[in-house]
Amino acid sequence: MAAIDETAVRARIGAFRTAEGAGIPAGMVDSVATREGLVQVALMVAKADAARQEPMRRALEADLAAMPGVRNATVMFTAPRAAAPQPQAQAQAQAQEPGTLLGQVGSIVAVASGKGGVGKSTVAVNLAVALARQGKRVGLLDADIYGPSLPRMLGTKGKPEMAGNKLVPIEAWGLKAISIGHVVEEETAMVWRGPMVLNALTQLMTQVAWPELDVMVLDLPPGTGDVQLTLAQRLKLAGAVIVSTPQDISLLDARRGISMFRQVRVPILGVVENMSFFCCPNCGTRTDIFGHGGAEAEAGRLGVPFLGAVPLLAPIRETSDAGTPIAASAPESEAGRAFAAVATAVAAGLDGAGPARGPRIVIE
Repeated sequence: MAAIDETAVRARIGAFRTAEGAGIPAGMVDSVATREGLVQVALMVAKADAARQEPMRRALEADLAAMPGVRNATVMFTAPRAAAPQPQAQAQAQAQEPGTLLGQVGSIVAVASGKGGVGKSTVAVNLAVALARQGKRVGLLDADIYGPSLPRMLGTKGKPEMAGNKLVPIEAWGLKAISIGHVVEEETAMVWRGPMVLNALTQLMTQVAWPELDVMVLDLPPGTGDVQLTLAQRLKLAGAVIVSTPQDISLLDARRGISMFRQVRVPILGVVENMSFFCCPNCGTRTDIFGHGGAEAEAGRLGVPFLGAVPLLAPIRETSDAGTPIAASAPESEAGRAFAAVATAVAAGLDGAGPARGPRIVIE
């Protein structure tokens, strides 16, 4: 397969013509990234013109995908760069910014972890399903752009339908859900820099036909980076759920996650201890593989609620891989009851926690 590089992609964009014969001005191309046959292009388009330019975006995406050596092409819109605002105007904009996205959602809950490998996505999916089973209108947004797992865990395949110029959320297990994994091939690596990731996340919030919801569960990427900070500042987060295993190394990273959310004034709804203990299905012997009770003790030390312990069970892994979340497929099982208990605790926390705004930053 022939190699593809930025120069070739820019040349292709320069030669592209719409059905009406219109080209794309060079100044409209904000960025081009290529790696191992993957192409990502960002075009600067004013928000008011985005709907009108959508046919052009799709046509360019298809044209780039047809290039020899291209395995996948993505074209997205980004807002034109504006002059840096004066300090007072910047402070006012930052004060107004939170809550401008997903305003039709009653409570937005971020599910986070300080590190990967603790089962955060498994908890997020089963928490969302359990909340839906309790009668709430629930949405699930996969904000982990680099490692989208929702399509596999929900058992959803194929691309979402369109309603006008917006994607229609996938419906599964009583949820309205969307993930970058619903619009790209499962094995496609998202080799995007930070600004492109944030643009993609903004599109998943603004260019998806989200209905009115009682709760939106955000499955955040691990860590305490740009995505977490940006979402905390641009959304009215009702609170964060921190997922950890009992072991000390995981708890250390969980502390960082709690510290980050506190710095941006997002309430901590509580801590979930995942993989809390293991009981042999044959002999019933209990083994604390990663220790036990560490997350509960840490929650007490930090003065945040402990939402519950989820055991390490093969059926949780099996149902996740099969796309049948255990909170829906086996709600009366030990794991199903554990997730239901976590959902009940989260719902109780939401009833007593108002949405938080990010910090107001004034530059003098």
